Amino acid sequence: MKEFIQSLPKVELHLHLEGTLEPELMFDLARRNNVDIPFNSVAEVRKAYNFHNLQSFLDIYFKGTDVLIEEQDFFDLTWHYLLRCQKDNVQHTEVFFDPQAHTQRGIDFDTVVNGIHRALLKGTSELGITSKLIMCFLRHLDEASAFATLAQAQPHKDKIVGIGLDSTEIGHPAAKFERVFAQARDQGFLTVAHAGEEGPADNIREALELLKINRIDHGVRCAEDEVLVAQLASSRTPLTVCPLSNIKLKVFDQMEQHNIVELLRKGLCVTINSDDPAYFGGYMVDNFMAVHNAHPMTKLEIAQFTFNAIEASFISASQKQRLNSLTNNYLAAHQ
Repeated sequence: MKEFIQSLPKVELHLHLEGTLEPELMFDLARRNNVDIPFNSVAEVRKAYNFHNLQSFLDIYFKGTDVLIEEQDFFDLTWHYLLRCQKDNVQHTEVFFDPQAHTQRGIDFDTVVNGIHRALLKGTSELGITSKLIMCFLRHLDEASAFATLAQAQPHKDKIVGIGLDSTEIGHPAAKFERVFAQARDQGFLTVAHAGEEGPADNIREALELLKINRIDHGVRCAEDEVLVAQLASSRTPLTVCPLSNIKLKVFDQMEQHNIVELLRKGLCVTINSDDPAYFGGYMVDNFMAVHNAHPMTKLEIAQFTFNAIEASFISASQKQRLNSLTNNYLAAHQ
């Protein structure tokens, strides 16, 4: 099954570019930009990646962004991720970035988005990997900061397809960002939001009702509410689930307890994604394998994660048709 999963066409919809900063690249950029980091070796960095909750991860995550300063740094970060996509046969990816994590350090918004965009264009032309870019607001910051970030994005609407909401869920309800999401939708942005990871099922309802989001990032705690599960299945509202991340951040103690396959079999539009793979120890193939090893599936069920991701993606109907055909042909050849 590993060979089948390795070569299966994949689509990733929940990936934080800053979360792909591998320790080796962190050290390279720290040296290049003369930035001090609180680690002496790659091994010491990896040892620090032992988190007990979301906040303990975020503390290190935001410290890592200090090495990202020049446009070339953001290009290099994105390009390294795309090379890993090529290795895992990711055909299309819709990536998040956190502009506030950089602008509050004095990095210009244009520097961030131009570096990322340049790499994404190269990924399409040289690797054949298509992509979309989604700008996330940090929910631990205030509404004014989100509005300011939305204003900064205006010259880059040709590069940014949507907005999202990430960072710590507890204590920062969807209502806090209802007005800025409404303005973003009026401006033509698609919308997504993290909900139902560390927070309860009610957070998913609030994100859907108040933010009018197109898909839910994480969403695994929907299982606490059977009515909500039925609604999500009926509406085919996508959940961009990140299995290894959920284990690393103690949403579930072990993969055998994870509910992603159960949700799949209940007809929900669940997808597999890697979230912050440099910190959580796994890119797309690693996540697929971890789920299958804990919850053995048929090849059709495994491929359904790709079909769901194609359905949930922000690409055109013709692009979806191409990817569906590619996946169907692959599945037919490996039955």
